[in-house]
Amino acid sequence: MSNKVSIKEIAKLSGVSASTVSRVINNNGRFSEETKQRVLATIKKYNYQTNSFAKGLRMQRSNTIGIIVPDLANTFFSSLVEKIENNFFSNNYSTIICDTGRNSKKEMTYLQMLESKQIDGLIVISGDSPFNTKILSRDIPVVCIDREPKNQDTIYVGSDHYTGAKIATQTLIEADTQPLLFTIVGSSSSIKHRIRGFKDTIKLLNLNSKIDNLIFYLNSAYKQGSDERRLEIRTILRDLVQKQKLPLGIFATSDTLAADIIISARDLRLNIPGDLKIVGFDDAPIAKYSFPELTTIRQNVVEIASRASQHLIKAIKSGDTKLEHDIIPVSLIERSTL
Repeated sequence: MSNKVSIKEIAKLSGVSASTVSRVINNNGRFSEETKQRVLATIKKYNYQTNSFAKGLRMQRSNTIGIIVPDLANTFFSSLVEKIENNFFSNNYSTIICDTGRNSKKEMTYLQMLESKQIDGLIVISGDSPFNTKILSRDIPVVCIDREPKNQDTIYVGSDHYTGAKIATQTLIEADTQPLLFTIVGSSSSIKHRIRGFKDTIKLLNLNSKIDNLIFYLNSAYKQGSDERRLEIRTILRDLVQKQKLPLGIFATSDTLAADIIISARDLRLNIPGDLKIVGFDDAPIAKYSFPELTTIRQNVVEIASRASQHLIKAIKSGDTKLEHDIIPVSLIERSTL
């Protein structure tokens, strides 16, 4: 038989379906050891070539990418997802976008659904715990964005959150304020890097021996923009104004949180930046829409989306996931809250 034998002919000779041959070749899905050995023996006997393998596998592809995102109401995430989707569309891939609402059970349900759709690859954005690729039943390429992978062979793309936090903290110090940190309880790994950058900057400059007194953790049960969230912030600000020298200097670990702080400060008739200076993180669209416009640490969303998409497409086409740990630089964007 010619070495141009097709995957259908291999299937017929092995007494199985073409999809079973594909699963054996790709080493994923369900098949018995006996079936595996029979298919491999047929492949070896008829000298089934690698390029024929690839052609057969391509025939089985869905050209669909799954995207797991924690919160599409967050303008940073929605902007990032939009750019990722555009990148895949221009490369002839469709996408299925799943908003988990930061709910682990919902995330697992979505992952099972995406696998049932035979996705070719997966993008996982942010999250409160490391992502474990072993929970997937199929061996598909995965790229984690701003979410630490539990497995060493998983591609990671993320901003330099630690350095960004140091820049934000140093900027508030240079503005003659005692920096304070506002963040959310139980945050993602990227937020934890920002907290560490804040702490290390304070320690390095020996500004305060009780760093924990400078950090305010807000209730994660309250949604951004909610009355409960803003009441919580107003209560903290009212106490700080009574106890500390003005202007206050606040580093908010996200722009959405910073926007809530700005509104809460206005409710208390605090002047920004006269009574309160704020630096956010992300440079999400909301940073330019807030009043006054927010000084923030910019994540390069275009570059993050581009690199994540490129890494995943390359892994899908090659069938080999090469370990990448891609850190994207950040920058300070000065506006009107400083």
